[in-house]
Amino acid sequence: MELRPFEGDYSAFVAGWASSAQEVSLLSGRNEYPFPAELLTSWRKVADDIRAYLYYDGENPIAYGELWLDDEEDEVELARIIVAPEVRGKGIGTEFVRALLVPALDTGYSDLFLRVRPDNEPAIRTYLRVGFTPVDEALAAEWNAPQPINYTWLQYPTEP
Repeated sequence: MELRPFEGDYSAFVAGWASSAQEVSLLSGRNEYPFPAELLTSWRKVADDIRAYLYYDGENPIAYGELWLDDEEDEVELARIIVAPEVRGKGIGTEFVRALLVPALDTGYSDLFLRVRPDNEPAIRTYLRVGFTPVDEALAAEWNAPQPINYTWLQYPTEP
């Protein structure tokens, strides 16, 4: 397995992994299913503060995720993590998140977070398994105030 920067035109391929309106929402912010065709070229915003990655099994992409960099807050957030449906439930998510931690920690930011829908129990178990812990309830409530739902916020230790 190998983590590589997202290059090439894999947007439609990755968008095809979204098997529900909830998963489309996680990738694009739109609560529709199937993935709206008009978003295929624009859902992946290219910006200096977003680094996108694909996780490969040989030459086959099997997972996608992003790092959102925030200089002002001195933090990085793992985001838009999705695993190809045919390999879900096989530990690929755990491997992929561990692989994403390498470039996330290499950014040198003081804090590393992610947010996940509270009903996404398999993802929460994955994140806890790799070492994430829930943030303080008051902090989670503050961060959830402007959000469309009350996410489960998790933090990864960045200091030894």
